[in-house]
Amino acid sequence: MKSVKWLLALLIAASAPALAAPDSCERVKDEIAQKIINNGVPETGFTLDIVPNDQADKAGSQVVGHCANDTFKILYTRTSDAQ
Repeated sequence: MKSVKWLLALLIAASAPALAAPDSCERVKDEIAQKIINNGVPETGFTLDIVPNDQADKAGSQVVGHCANDTFKILYTRTSDAQ
């Protein structure tokens, strides 16, 4: 019974970063979006998508950041509204 408690505690501790990943990714995405807007790109002129590393080779997109201990990438895609 004692080993089950330790195993459960270990699993909870190991899953903490994974559970925190979406929040940290959104924060990084918002920071990158603000930098792009500050460089004169209109807010409607691009999209940023958070994708797992194995999906980061999307055509027409560029990796502009990473998050969650480098398990996710942030992709920049220019939209038709871009000037």
